[in-house]
Amino acid sequence: FLVPCFKQANVIILHKSLADDFEIFCQANDGPLPLLYRSKPGEWKCTYLSNDSDIRTDCPQYRKYEHGECTGILTSLEEYSRQLKDMVTFYLGCSFTFEKALQESAVPIRNVEQKCNVSMYKTTVPCYGTERFHCNLIVTMRPIPQDKLEVVVQTTHRMKKSHGAPVHIGNPGLLGIKNLSSPDYGDAVQAHPGDVPVFWACGVTGIEAVCNCKSSLAFTHSPGCMFITDLKDNDAVPDQELPKVYCISWNPLYYSITATAAVQKIRCLEETIGVDPGNRGVKHLYSQGELLKACLSMSHAQSVLITTGFPTHFKYDPPEENDGPPGAIAMAAMLKALGKNVVIVTDQRALNLNKKIIKEAVEQGVMETPVPVISYHSHSADSALQFLCEHGNTKKPRYDHLIAIERAGMAADGNYYNARKINIKHLVDPIDELFLAARNIPGITTSGIGDGGNELGMGKVKEAVKKYISNGDVIACIVEADFTVTAGVSNWGGYAVACALYILNTCEVHDRYLRKAVGFPRLSKKACWASALPSVAKEEKLLHILQQNEVRSGRTASLEMEVDGLPFYNVHSLMIERLLKATLM
Repeated sequence: FLVPCFKQANVIILHKSLADDFEIFCQANDGPLPLLYRSKPGEWKCTYLSNDSDIRTDCPQYRKYEHGECTGILTSLEEYSRQLKDMVTFYLGCSFTFEKALQESAVPIRNVEQKCNVSMYKTTVPCYGTERFHCNLIVTMRPIPQDKLEVVVQTTHRMKKSHGAPVHIGNPGLLGIKNLSSPDYGDAVQAHPGDVPVFWACGVTGIEAVCNCKSSLAFTHSPGCMFITDLKDNDAVPDQELPKVYCISWNPLYYSITATAAVQKIRCLEETIGVDPGNRGVKHLYSQGELLKACLSMSHAQSVLITTGFPTHFKYDPPEENDGPPGAIAMAAMLKALGKNVVIVTDQRALNLNKKIIKEAVEQGVMETPVPVISYHSHSADSALQFLCEHGNTKKPRYDHLIAIERAGMAADGNYYNARKINIKHLVDPIDELFLAARNIPGITTSGIGDGGNELGMGKVKEAVKKYISNGDVIACIVEADFTVTAGVSNWGGYAVACALYILNTCEVHDRYLRKAVGFPRLSKKACWASALPSVAKEEKLLHILQQNEVRSGRTASLEMEVDGLPFYNVHSLMIERLLKATLM
């Protein structure tokens, strides 16, 4: 199977009446079906790919299909020369092409080491269907050492006509694959300790489509028995397009990828929101890369639960501050624009207030559509589990990502404190329980956004809070999130998340990975996503809505701070402008 440096091809031979529709099917699913060449009817030679070729004999083994059923295994198609005169051959790129390149990068190829065929699996991922052709994606799997993942992704990314970069890295169950030891095609390949399963789109997808089409006669190569071309695969890609790999979940294990340019932009966002108002010590809570990993996880989520609400003004009614809701709404607007289900959970006492704020935000154009606002009630030990999962079944979570932004978090003594060390537990519902329960539910990841260390999800940096934040030894939240985003003002963190989600979803590398390289790029929705970005005008409208509802400014608004000579009340506008500039440059 290993032919150094030369492109290999999957082969599909169909009646000419089906050829146009199959070509459309290939173009719509170019990950599994990268089209190298389409022949004319009865064209047995393919000089474009190989000077001395004859498709009737050049594959070691063929399969014959009649009405969707495999009716023969053949070593030659010469006896079908008459039928082939009315048939068209499609030559499709193959992942065997890149195995030599991986070996040259010191990546072990387990199927080559074990002298067996690569493992191939049916998935539950649907391809983009056409009039006559439809099927689910087929993938190949190669166990790859964890420390080689990035070089593998970058090497294969360059080889666009050989399926390109992987479409999935990590737990096979997320693709609907139940048992790696029972491949649907090829051989079972044994992984070594420390190996991660890596999946590429596979040209056998075309065979599945042929079966579903049920044409009266079709031929394909047998899986693993490829057509060898004379072409070398040495495609080059600019460095800015090279993918970077990040682990975004350990339960189940899952990695995501995005382009280097997107990573750099998001790091710029992260640095921008790291301004420390009043030098409170917030800069010591910062950890590089948390914004990126949090947003990669959100980008893969289908349903997101957001919580906010910090009743720091305990002597007033309502006691809420205006840091938190604007950031939550900014994230919700972008997540909704990206097609995700979004729900906001808040304290029962503030439920009607938050519903009113959302309603008015929609009426004034801050959000396109409303977001449900609900509350959480803790009645028993499994209340959080019942809230997060259908009928308490951990295999059926209602949400796959939880976000807390400027949400009061539980301290070590079980109380909730504002920055001045005042206990506000009587005003806070135990939404922390959802984040604690999520740690034991596979498929749910969590993010916490804060600016002082007493916010839900900031337990990951509690030692730094105790050391550098005033009253930190008392107020530090002990509840951890998977990802902790620190900002000078929590709203800025919410704005940065919205901007980072836009950057990721307009990145071609990440978009391809999200859709598993099937269907068409979603970049046609870019204008819709751009309209969901935060803006100065939206923030001014929202702050006015909050003011009309008697929601007061938070503590950071009273601090003395200048940025580029601007007083604090102008800094929010400046921050949004800087984030948008970094996002859209």
